Amino acid sequence: MALVVLLVAFAVFALVLQSQRHTDAEAKRRSIAVAQTFAHSPGVLSALQAPEPAKVLQPLTEEGRKSAGVDFIVVMDTKGIRYTHPLPDRIGKRFVGEIEPSLAGKVYTESVQGPLGDEVQATVPIQDTRGQVVALVSAGLKVKNVTSLVDRQIPIILTAGAGALAVATAATVLVGRRLRRQTHSLAPNEMSRMYEHHDAVLHSVREGVLIVSGEGRLLLANDEARRLLELAPDAEGKQVSRMPALEPEMASLLSSGREATDEVHLAGPRLLVVNQRPTDRGGGPRGTVVTLRDSTELRAVSGRAEITGERLKLLYDAGLGIGTTLDVIQTADELARIAVPRFADFVTVDLADAVLHGEEPAATAKGMRRVAVCGIRDDQPLYEKGRLIDFLPSTPQARGYGSGRSELVADLSTATGWHLQDPERTEQIVDFGIHSLIAAPIQARGVVLGMVNFWRSKEHDPFDQEELSLAEELVARAAVSIDNARRYTREHALAVTLQRSLLPRALPEQSALDVGYRYLPAQSGVSGDWFDVIPLPGSRVALVVGDVVGHGLHAAATMGRLRTAVHNFSTLDLPPDELLSHLDELVGRIDQDEACTDSPAAVVGATCLYAIYDPATCRCTMASAGHLAPALVQPDGKVIFPDLPPGPPLGLGGMPFQTAELDIAEGSQLVLYTDGLIEDRTRDLDEGMELLRKALTDHTDRAPEESCQAVLDALLPERPTDDVALLIARTHALPPDRIAEWDVPPDPAAVAGVRAAATGKLDEWGLSELGFSMELVLSELVTNAVRYGGEPIHLRLIYDRSLICEVADGSSTSPHLRYAATTDEGGRGLFLVSQLTERWGTRYTPQGKVIWAEQALPNA
Repeated sequence: MALVVLLVAFAVFALVLQSQRHTDAEAKRRSIAVAQTFAHSPGVLSALQAPEPAKVLQPLTEEGRKSAGVDFIVVMDTKGIRYTHPLPDRIGKRFVGEIEPSLAGKVYTESVQGPLGDEVQATVPIQDTRGQVVALVSAGLKVKNVTSLVDRQIPIILTAGAGALAVATAATVLVGRRLRRQTHSLAPNEMSRMYEHHDAVLHSVREGVLIVSGEGRLLLANDEARRLLELAPDAEGKQVSRMPALEPEMASLLSSGREATDEVHLAGPRLLVVNQRPTDRGGGPRGTVVTLRDSTELRAVSGRAEITGERLKLLYDAGLGIGTTLDVIQTADELARIAVPRFADFVTVDLADAVLHGEEPAATAKGMRRVAVCGIRDDQPLYEKGRLIDFLPSTPQARGYGSGRSELVADLSTATGWHLQDPERTEQIVDFGIHSLIAAPIQARGVVLGMVNFWRSKEHDPFDQEELSLAEELVARAAVSIDNARRYTREHALAVTLQRSLLPRALPEQSALDVGYRYLPAQSGVSGDWFDVIPLPGSRVALVVGDVVGHGLHAAATMGRLRTAVHNFSTLDLPPDELLSHLDELVGRIDQDEACTDSPAAVVGATCLYAIYDPATCRCTMASAGHLAPALVQPDGKVIFPDLPPGPPLGLGGMPFQTAELDIAEGSQLVLYTDGLIEDRTRDLDEGMELLRKALTDHTDRAPEESCQAVLDALLPERPTDDVALLIARTHALPPDRIAEWDVPPDPAAVAGVRAAATGKLDEWGLSELGFSMELVLSELVTNAVRYGGEPIHLRLIYDRSLICEVADGSSTSPHLRYAATTDEGGRGLFLVSQLTERWGTRYTPQGKVIWAEQALPNA
């Protein structure tokens, strides 16, 4: 109780000092706040500028002093002469205190002997609008008022001290009662007798007993525990984690304090069963009591259990690590790496060579390709990876391949049939130290695909029958993955072959465009992207890019149908909007046919962009069916994306397509592509368009083929998830001197003049050899236009890769080729045209029609 009283007295003294310090700090803070508030109050500056500042400021300071709870507020000029003071007789006299810091713009607090006695005051500057100090304000409290606040707090502090004394006294009484209860009020002799009985029992039992404190310190160890753990005589009182005699695992368990039930741990040559329980369940001190029982005979059982656990872990890891890809060789390599060194020292995988190409394996073990080799050393003498091996019928590999059962060779040095395969090589293998082999067939769906060879060297014991079962289970888990990879390889190769066969093998010859292209199939499978370059009459060229919705063989086959349809429709020389309308109807019919057959892979639709470029006018006409707009690289290097009228994807129907016409300068590049080029799950579509723009900008001197590769490098990841079709065409213009045009009056007599003018132009071009045939063709076409067509009639000759004759008129009636009878007077004109020319045909325009014919150039 005396100690508690002393502590309370010190606490009261400390609280008084702390309260006094806090009160002084509060007084200074309040003085600063009042002074600063008054210094920034409205009207103070104007009052200072009045003729008699004291009359204006004295009432204000008194009112502020009373409301703020301070003893004085003094306003003074920069020389320290007071304008205000609670004692009026002090006005006009010099201020008591330091004013230099405040004249420098600082807030200054101090304790002084002033007119009111001992004072705590704060002085702050009053600044005008330009920041200059024009006056000072000081506010503060008398020290005796500050001390009175402390005096009022002392009773509270003393009361709190008395309360603490009462609580401490009560706690002392409670602790004493608890101690008597814990000792059960035993006398000293009774407690001594109890401890004697405790020691007799503790050291007589056949189990080791330990008591460890909550801090990991050994408190007690009986004789059996000392023997089992080989503890030192002075072990009690030391940290368990620092005892060198304990195994790390045992020391960790004893230090952790966790519960343990019949856990098996090593202690030198012994195997101990350990139980550990906390000692604080009944309110006792924190710690643990440990019992130890010698069970060394369980070691053999534990070893077998550990081996079984390792094998189960190996099979589990094989299930997770084998078959991560649909690649046959990668799957075989994963199998080999899983088994080394946990099961075998060396593993080789041999597959039938046909399996690598997705085909069915042969019936015998001939033509086996070694696809994986893995081992603990790289200098092993086994056949190298990639070698084609023909196993003899006497070898374990050939026997296992033929029977579908695993072969175990415990001693390779005595296996004569195996030696016949390659005597020199087998001798090297035995000399290297490899002595045991398991050859397990890779069998899936009743078909043997290859063999897995597990080899062991002198570092391990030979394989036994239990390990043969483990090898079979390990290979069985990999066999399904290898077969799946084989089937995928076959199907993927078929799909890619089909898709590539449906795409253009080579671009046709034409003079209007320099074309470069790229087609990249997706890594996950084939899709329906396609492109095409189609020459049209009049030296024009059609560019097509499309994308069928979906993936797989069905999408590739549908793409081939649509590409064929575009070729057929282009022979009719239809404008882009009409061609897309016909293509839309075709996709709709395909969808209906798929729906009628209940096919699960019905085509939802497709997108397409069709453009026609005319080198004679440098004009491009295009229409889109839900496809992305092309990019146009102008001759100055600027890239734009033309605004195309939006059109619905093919197959939806009900919406017309619209055509856009662009005047393209010679040397421009027209870039057509599918969505796989710019769309990616890691970026937005606008970001992909901007990347395409950057890849094309300021590269007008680059060839289309080089531009294609540059665009792919800039936009595509290493493994694209979607097909990509890219077509870049640089435009050319026909020279004006290669085009001749005439307007023809609707008079039969004008035919002769036009024929003569055309003959002269052919002579000028050096094509006099074609003069006679062209006169006949031109006469027939112009005469038909004059006789059956409408105005205006226009004739155009184009000298390009062939000589092209075009006759346009205002009628939409198309002529038809027929075979005239012997007695017919007419009907032979178009027959002559077809015989004298390579091709001829009709195309319709908004103004009427154009009948054209092409003749091959001499020596072409």
